[in-house]
Amino acid sequence: MLRIGIVANEPSGDILGAGLIREIRRLRPEARFEGVAGPLMIAEGCRTLLPMERLSVMGLVEVLRHLPELLSIRRHLAGHFTDNPPDLFIGIDGPDFNIGLERRLREAGIPTAHYVCPTVWAWRPGRVETLRKAVDLVLCIFPFEEPFLTDHGVRCRFVGHPLADEIPEQTDRAAARRALGLDPAATTLALLPGSRIGEIDRLAERFLRAAAICREAEPGLQFVVPLVNRRSREAFERVRLAHAPGLPLEVVEGRSREALIASDLVLTASGTATLESLLLKRPMVVAYRLNGFTYWLVSRLRLVKTPFIAMANLLAGREIAPEFVQEAATPEALAAALLELIRSPERREAFREEAGRLHRAMRRNASVEAAKALLELAGARP
Repeated sequence: MLRIGIVANEPSGDILGAGLIREIRRLRPEARFEGVAGPLMIAEGCRTLLPMERLSVMGLVEVLRHLPELLSIRRHLAGHFTDNPPDLFIGIDGPDFNIGLERRLREAGIPTAHYVCPTVWAWRPGRVETLRKAVDLVLCIFPFEEPFLTDHGVRCRFVGHPLADEIPEQTDRAAARRALGLDPAATTLALLPGSRIGEIDRLAERFLRAAAICREAEPGLQFVVPLVNRRSREAFERVRLAHAPGLPLEVVEGRSREALIASDLVLTASGTATLESLLLKRPMVVAYRLNGFTYWLVSRLRLVKTPFIAMANLLAGREIAPEFVQEAATPEALAAALLELIRSPERREAFREEAGRLHRAMRRNASVEAAKALLELAGARP
């Protein structure tokens, strides 16, 4: 029997892990998985040792507050897997947690892999040396990562991005609008202020005020706001009630893909939604705001080494989506960028053409390629 240890830290990792488990089991039906899993991975048969939410912490300040618990969990997992060695251990994203765990397990003789290259090309590049010592293989989901890691002596493989496989090159905007009860003819702006409560607290007011400015300039504009769950919706509604009670919005839970398909353009927090918007060819404006002290620390220590924060711009190598960081993300600046997109069909078409090119470059049947690479590493070729 093939035993695989696996740890995911947040919902995006749960999606990747579920696809990976499904494909490995297709090739090796007897494979068994255990570790830290979200609901999608559990549905695919992974046994979870603790709730994934206990590892879902964002930002330097937030991590410091939860650090004792995180270190205790990591020691527990390291002890569990060294006492019961799996044939392979896979850390999915969450590099600050997983790389330390991977290194300890590798030193104990367990083959280790990390699925999703840490952003060592952009953020704290010194981690690449730690990564090289911790893992036997890194699975890269973006094309520019493989040459970077190879140049630094890290064994890796570009497998493509599962979202690029999942999302079709063409989508049905009219059908999505019907399903959401939206006006089929109105220009539609999707607002995505983030999946975490902290993101909503930092961005929702600015997004709502920007939307109000746009609505005043373009009275026919309609808005759809997809939120991940009831808790995030309640947080958003509190901000809406305080700052934009009269702004007409269609607020939905758990239907972000449908909302993006229904939209003409997007105002989004930086994160996975920027990639999804890119793959759906929806022109976007991106905002990024951290806890004030975290941002000061990052800036002071010069920890960020990339000129862009939006994945669309990183992949293109230039700014194809206007992005606004920290205090630059004012309602007025966001609204001005959105109105420019609304009023420029040429810019929207140029974005769609570049997004299509990038989409095709990342379509590699990622979960299948990742599963094959990992089974090779485990010495269990299908």
